[in-house]
Amino acid sequence: MAASSTVTTADSAAPDTLADLSFPRLSARTLRFTLGEPRNVTVTADGSKVLFVRTDTGTDRTGELREFDVATGTERVLADPRELLGADGEQLSPQERARRERARESAGGVVGYTVDDAGTLAAFALSGAVWMCELASGRCTELPTAGAVIDPRIDPTGRTVAYAADGALRVIGVDGRGDRALVEPETETVVWGQAEFVAAEEMDRFRGYWWAPDGTSLLVERYDVAPVPLWYLADPADPARPPTPHRYPVAGSADAEVSLWHLTLDGGKWPVAATSEEFPYLTRVSWTGDDPVVQVLSRDQRRARVVQPHLAQRDRPGMPAGPEPTSRTARLLAEQDDEIWLELVAGVPCLAPDGRLLTTVDDRNTDTRRLVLDGAPLSPPGVQIRAVLSVDGAGALVQASAADPTSVELLRVGWDGGVTVLSSGPGVHHGVCAGDTLVISSSTLEADGSRVTVLAGGRGVGTLSRTAESAGFVPQVTLLRTGERELSTAVLFPRNHIAGSARLPVLMAPYGGPHVQLVLQHRRGFLQPQYLADQGFCVIVADGRGTPGRSPSWEKAIRDEFASVTLADQVDALAAVAQQYPDDIDPGRVGILGWSYGGYLSALAVLARPDVFHAAVAGAPVTDWELYDTFYTERYLGHPAQQPEVYRRNSLPDLVSGAALPGTVPSDPVPPNRPLLILHGMVDDNVVVAHTLRLSSALLAAGRPHSVLPLTGVTHMTPQEVVAENLLNLQVDFLRRALVERSGQQRDGR
Repeated sequence: MAASSTVTTADSAAPDTLADLSFPRLSARTLRFTLGEPRNVTVTADGSKVLFVRTDTGTDRTGELREFDVATGTERVLADPRELLGADGEQLSPQERARRERARESAGGVVGYTVDDAGTLAAFALSGAVWMCELASGRCTELPTAGAVIDPRIDPTGRTVAYAADGALRVIGVDGRGDRALVEPETETVVWGQAEFVAAEEMDRFRGYWWAPDGTSLLVERYDVAPVPLWYLADPADPARPPTPHRYPVAGSADAEVSLWHLTLDGGKWPVAATSEEFPYLTRVSWTGDDPVVQVLSRDQRRARVVQPHLAQRDRPGMPAGPEPTSRTARLLAEQDDEIWLELVAGVPCLAPDGRLLTTVDDRNTDTRRLVLDGAPLSPPGVQIRAVLSVDGAGALVQASAADPTSVELLRVGWDGGVTVLSSGPGVHHGVCAGDTLVISSSTLEADGSRVTVLAGGRGVGTLSRTAESAGFVPQVTLLRTGERELSTAVLFPRNHIAGSARLPVLMAPYGGPHVQLVLQHRRGFLQPQYLADQGFCVIVADGRGTPGRSPSWEKAIRDEFASVTLADQVDALAAVAQQYPDDIDPGRVGILGWSYGGYLSALAVLARPDVFHAAVAGAPVTDWELYDTFYTERYLGHPAQQPEVYRRNSLPDLVSGAALPGTVPSDPVPPNRPLLILHGMVDDNVVVAHTLRLSSALLAAGRPHSVLPLTGVTHMTPQEVVAENLLNLQVDFLRRALVERSGQQRDGR
């Protein structure tokens, strides 16, 4: 691949005005209406300033660093990449593009930043370089760094910036002096200061180093991918380009070797006793006091340890005088275990201000994910903790769901266990706080986008500006609890549909798997489903077992049973909606479409239940779980060498070849063929195209007709505007031909 590429803001063939754009084109142009929304919000430690990233318009992909002054309620631009870079525009290295792929980041310009504790300086990456911004004056300066910069972070005291580049971890003074490598890779397979593939893709850990509060040292991840299988990604559309080597830790294979090190700015370097053969996964690091807190996880993800490395070894009572030890010991703070798997929660483990350990536990007695303080439950039963956003003297700021899993509340859980609701009404709420300032971001069904409100001392002082575009319509969504398991289900009809006037074909649009919840009370999530409904369908979106937000047992019901459990819940949701709307939907014309896990579920539906589903579009489907990564797959299906039968019964190629699956059509020796369209990016490094090719080969061998559309130059995301627009139109046309034109035809598909 080329050494760098230029970020562009729109396709050259795009229409001139937004009024000329179709919904698919406008959705692609606006990155699903996220451009122009305030994001990456932080509050300076004294609470006087709110910093955030926002694009200038709802179609501009260049993020600016902006500031809201709490005292005056005024807002200004601190860093505009167009002014800083000039005509050359932004250049991204392949390493930075890979990092953004892991983070699902499609925008450009400033996408992240860090601030010192005094709130005087901000550091950010732009076009492969480190930039410093003086917050008082707004003056931005490029520092003379080496290599293509990844993840620059200013130390809490505001003296030094660390950054990763070319496998090394480097530091430079905020004045631009003293750039040097603290540590460099010993071989071409070693990387310092960055998160390994499975950490960024599956653990939601995107950082690879952590500053000490006093700014004199860092904890740094070192990983070596030498043991990881070497795969090759090729673009057949350009046969002259050689394949790109890619280390991929496929299920059952070796992971990267990960270790944690303590580095001091004066050149000290010590290994930390954290990861081991028994606990190879480095999952969380928090450093708020003299010593950090580190969580490590076993390969089967059923056991974890929380340890506190001792870093200032010579100051410890009982330590002998003399030279510094050659390694850093660690004190065991807690051991965690779960018979199914341990769920990772953002923001924990960490230390409360008084030094007690804050973490979470899946309480089996109450079926609740609860906050735990030094082993004692803190949050009440029934409040499902989703993330810990911050901790201070008053308690923990958390996201949680209680009676309604479609709503994500912002709560403060006090150190005495008292709970204060900070958000207002149903919706998806997030927050950050420091000093006396609290910022609440709220997305609801009642308004477009997000409203970000700034409060000081409990009093509203303003909102952060937003320039996001509107889709031009309001989704008409009905939220239901369907079936005996009360599945969270959204139903959308065409906006001009008159109840009882016609029985419409049905389109199921699930994700349906772990980590992703679609049925939430925010408007933006239902824009595309409403567009699909307006094409003449009743669209059903259902979150079954395995999706987050309801309870630990709900999430863990899919262990070993991806196929049977998640498919059964889609069937149940469909049956319940059909019963509720007998005069409005036609259960004899049911399609399903999804991407990634949703693609797997869509293909599975027409292969395993052709009696229920009559057409499917599967985007980038995981078809063979032995081709997906270790951390995700082994968490849910175990190790393939230990549970080969589990992998077989969840594999789509095996299903096509005749493997039995609970819930499949039991009697007919030759199940009816249903139209199946499979879409896949040819350079997808997450769900590699081999998934689709193996399924297609099995279908061909079984004489099962299907269609495959290879997307040249496309990864697991499709940020290209024309591609995204045409891809959505193509899926609609396919489903219309398969379902709408099916009316009046023989419906058994034989």
